[in-house]
Amino acid sequence: MSGRALKDLNVSQSADLENGKDNSVKSCITKPVLNGNKCANKEEKAPSACHDAVTNGNAAAIADVEYIDSENLVDLPDVDAALSTLAKRLDSKDWVMTCEALNNVRQLAMYHKERLQELLEPLVPLIVKSVKNPRSAVCKTALMTCADIFKAYGDLMVHSIDPLLVQLFLKASQDKRFVCEAAEAALISMTSWISPLLLLPRMLPYLKNKNPRIRAKASVCFSKSVPRLDVVGIKEYGMDKLIQIAATQLSDQLPESREAARNLALELQAFYEKSQASTSDEHEVEASASPDAESWEAFCQSKLSALSAQAILRVTSTTTKECVTSAPKEGLAVGC
Repeated sequence: MSGRALKDLNVSQSADLENGKDNSVKSCITKPVLNGNKCANKEEKAPSACHDAVTNGNAAAIADVEYIDSENLVDLPDVDAALSTLAKRLDSKDWVMTCEALNNVRQLAMYHKERLQELLEPLVPLIVKSVKNPRSAVCKTALMTCADIFKAYGDLMVHSIDPLLVQLFLKASQDKRFVCEAAEAALISMTSWISPLLLLPRMLPYLKNKNPRIRAKASVCFSKSVPRLDVVGIKEYGMDKLIQIAATQLSDQLPESREAARNLALELQAFYEKSQASTSDEHEVEASASPDAESWEAFCQSKLSALSAQAILRVTSTTTKECVTSAPKEGLAVGC
C-alpha cells in the first residue's frame, strides 16, 4: 500500500472516531428518562452522566439514571414478572438493572405492600449491599428505597433494621451532598414511621461506636425520636436511662453529638416537669410534703454523678421555659 493511501486511511479513521465521540456525548446529555407519563429527576450534567457510560468494543452503551420522587412513582404493568426476578436483579452486576430493581421495590411497597412483604426479609441484605455500592447512582437509589420501605412497613422493619443503621449513619455524614441528603431523608422516614420504643434500643449501641461520625448521627436520631414518646412511654423506657445517655453525649468530641444531647436534656426536663405537675395535681398533699423529690435538680443529682448532674443542670438552667417548649421536633437535621 502506498504512503498516500495509508495517510488517507488514518485520516478517515480519525474522523470516524471523532464523530463517534461527539454522538455519544450528545446522547448522554439529551436522552430523556420517563417514569410512566411523568418525567423523573436525573443527572443533567454531561460529565456525571458520561461517567456511567460503558464501552463494549467500539460501541458505547449509554445508561440514564432515574431519581424518581416517591409521589411520582407509578404502578408496575406486570407485578408477577417483577416479583419473580426481583432478587436476581437486585444482585445483578449490571448497575442499571440494580437501580431499576430498587425502583421496583419502591413501586411494590407503595402499590403492592402485602405481596412485597413476603419477600422483604431476604431482600433487605441486597438493599444494604446497594447502599454500600461505590457507584453513587446505585447508593442514592437504595437510600430512596430505604425511605419508602420505612414508610410502608413501619414497625415491621425493626427486626431487619440493624444492618441498615450503620450504613445510613455513615452515608448521612459523607461528603457527597446528594447522597447525604438521601440518607438524611431515609433517617427522617425511619424515625417518623418506626415506634420510638422499638427504635431507641436499636440505636443505643451506636451511641458508643468508635467512629465519631456514627455516634453523632445516632445521637441526632436518638434525640429526635424521644419527643415522639409520651410521658407514659418515657417512663416505660426509663427516665433515668435517658438522662444518663444525655449526660454521656454532652462530653462527646463532636459538636453535633453535644448539640443533640442538649436538645435531649431539654426535652427530658420538659417531660419531667410536665409529669411532676400532673402528679402534684393528683396528690397535692403528698407533693407539698416532699417538694425536693419533685425538683428537676434533685432528680438529676440522684441519677447522675456530681459532674454529670452539673453539666445537665447547666444546660437546662440557662435556657428559658419558652425555649424548652419550642425545641425543634419537626425534622431530622443531620448536617450534611
